[in-house]
Amino acid sequence: MLKFSCNVTDQIHLINQAQCRFMGLPRPVSSVRRRNVSLPISNPRTPVKIQAVVSEQGGRTLTEIGSGTLADRLRLGSLMEDGFSYKEKFIVRCYEVGINKTATVETIANLLQEVGCNHAQSLGFSTDGFATTTTMRKMNLIWVTARMHIEILKYPAWSDVVEIETWCQSEGRIGTRRDWIIKDYSNGQVIGRATSKWVMMNQVTRRLQKASDEIREEYLVFCPPEPRFSFPEKDNASLRKISKLEDPAEYSRTGLMPRRADLDMNQHVNNVTYIGWVLESMPQDVIDSHELQTITLDYRRECQQDDIVDSLTSPEWIEDSDAVSKIQGTNGLPAKGDREDYRQFLHLLRLSGDGSEINRGRTEWRKKSGR
Repeated sequence: MLKFSCNVTDQIHLINQAQCRFMGLPRPVSSVRRRNVSLPISNPRTPVKIQAVVSEQGGRTLTEIGSGTLADRLRLGSLMEDGFSYKEKFIVRCYEVGINKTATVETIANLLQEVGCNHAQSLGFSTDGFATTTTMRKMNLIWVTARMHIEILKYPAWSDVVEIETWCQSEGRIGTRRDWIIKDYSNGQVIGRATSKWVMMNQVTRRLQKASDEIREEYLVFCPPEPRFSFPEKDNASLRKISKLEDPAEYSRTGLMPRRADLDMNQHVNNVTYIGWVLESMPQDVIDSHELQTITLDYRRECQQDDIVDSLTSPEWIEDSDAVSKIQGTNGLPAKGDREDYRQFLHLLRLSGDGSEINRGRTEWRKKSGR
């Protein structure tokens, strides 16, 4: 695969000319046709001329990154040669890091969401409603998150470059699964993995709905023919059931309210906001001495702007050292056998008014290095 090798001055010049390709593009498999198209930018009288490459592969039409909007042209990402997975590079910005000068888990989750949406957009799916198909839009259907599992082996620091690969596949009639692999671009080391489940909801009735054959045909053509998982291990942590946290919880933070900025394009609280709410009720001594290694969230119901939320947290005790070793092994970490080095908690987000369950979760924490 081609690498971008020009210096900083050349990069700026080429970006301004909208002519610099950051990654090698998928090689066309069979019939290929090239055409120049004009794309309007901020000034509609100043079109940008670019070249589009369209290839027919296995009955699917693939368009190279750079053949759509100006944003497509400037992104550090593209479809892979197989046409199923998508990779994109990101620079960790100063406003995306916390007190340790490393990316926060919310930053990681936002990047996962961004690369997933860019993948869908590169395949031609609508950007209105997070990758909805034509039939879904006709039926007022949208995708909503049912489960999210993120494991972070090493947090990237400010100015680090990460490369994220993503792909999606079928989860039967109930929806789809999307996986991610996160790498340190400087050395190719895997620093994180994630997986998620998505289901369809009617935007008018706010009820879940199964995927019809017509809808499945629209997105299955872009899924790998053979199952591929970011967590291939048997009985991995992403599959573990989360027990409901019962009152009284050991730690709590009540009266949390969504901000206007927390609402997404589907008019409900964005799934990344729940991560912040979960962490609000974590005990400060754990935050000071440990760092988040794994977070798993099951989304039970959507949250609206006027809802008031309570965040509850209690320790989930690990029965034996074998369980500790198993958890560490899932994350690619050495088993230390010290139960205090690794802590595990159960979480519950609920409506303050009637106690309805919004979200239940589990977090696993490892001792910060140097402590």
